Amino acid sequence: MKKLITYLCALLLLIQMALPCMAADGERIQVDTEVLSELVEEAEGTKETAADLGITALAAVLMEAETGTVLYEKNPDQALSPASITKIMTLILIFDALESGQITLDEQVTTSAHAKSMGGSQVFLEEGESQTVETMIKCIVVASGNDASVAMAEHICGSETEFINRMNERAKGLGMTSTHFEDCCGLTDSRTHLTSARDVALMSRELITKYPQIHQYSTIWMENITHVTQKGSSEFGLANTNKLLKQYEYCNGLKTGSTSLAKYCLSATAEKDGIKLIAVIMAAPDYKVRFSEAKSLLQYGYGICKMYHDENSEILPDALIQGGVKEYAKIRYEGEFSYLSTDGMDVSQITKEYKINEQNKAPIKEGDIAGKTVYYLNGKEIGSVNLLYAEPVEKARFLDYLKKAFQSCLVSFIL
Repeated sequence: MKKLITYLCALLLLIQMALPCMAADGERIQVDTEVLSELVEEAEGTKETAADLGITALAAVLMEAETGTVLYEKNPDQALSPASITKIMTLILIFDALESGQITLDEQVTTSAHAKSMGGSQVFLEEGESQTVETMIKCIVVASGNDASVAMAEHICGSETEFINRMNERAKGLGMTSTHFEDCCGLTDSRTHLTSARDVALMSRELITKYPQIHQYSTIWMENITHVTQKGSSEFGLANTNKLLKQYEYCNGLKTGSTSLAKYCLSATAEKDGIKLIAVIMAAPDYKVRFSEAKSLLQYGYGICKMYHDENSEILPDALIQGGVKEYAKIRYEGEFSYLSTDGMDVSQITKEYKINEQNKAPIKEGDIAGKTVYYLNGKEIGSVNLLYAEPVEKARFLDYLKKAFQSCLVSFIL
């Protein structure tokens, strides 16, 4: 792309030199050389990231988790077989059920014959065997247990089929436009069980930002579980399939996957200096490449990223209210503010300015917008956060005005 634009600019410059001789009626045609220079500069600044980073996997995405900014992409929307990184969505639904109170970490999950029959990566659960929800989560995250995934799907929804329906609904809600799930573990050889690198990044972001406790499990390197069946009890060792945990010091998750159809896949998460990154590799040629290329993406990301974060925890001045039962109302921030810089700008120079609405007339409701806080970097607006009323204020009636007048007279008399 950069070379093409450069060639076009050079061609236009040659045309500019020739046009005075070619113009009709002696009129000289001018080409704006400043515009051409800008095009050349833009071309020279274009990031040919696919070539620069040497990614050989068929598709890849690097995303900053807090803002959702995509820092790198290669074939990001190509629908591909995801193998076991399918389980990221399975884990989202498990944690959804935990959050809603539908299930608890210590309740028992019984393995069905169908769950036991799963092949591929498994933890060898027996039919009728019970494990806690938390143990099942470890089996899924650490050892990529297909049997544990199906057991949890059946436990939450009654059947894997209904669970898959919820997976697809959840994917749609996250804007995962290239995704269609047909099982809950990725073992299927169906060529219509598909997702994309961008969609994997989206569901990974949902899991780690909404349920950061996932890292309590995704950072486990090895741990034993106990099988208790009619045959007795026995220990079984879980070993993490994500070898990047040992190869990159900032890695804290998340999920691997591989089948003959999907080749080698990985969604790797990392955190350094408060910046959370997600590196997705799909259809890598071998298992080592998926880790090395994910590491390259993460290192690239941390090399260009600087994050500004404002928790907006300070107390704000009250806002003046016109025509209300009281003259002032408390206000609060709608939320926190984050800004990701990838161009070397000094984020410590970011400033903010409060802008309260000029006419705040009663009645107002709690949660109504009172104004906004605007953030600037080098004089340029980079974002804003709404300011909301923290309390309601009713419109003053005749009796309220009479009461105020009486109180004012009383104060004057006392003084």
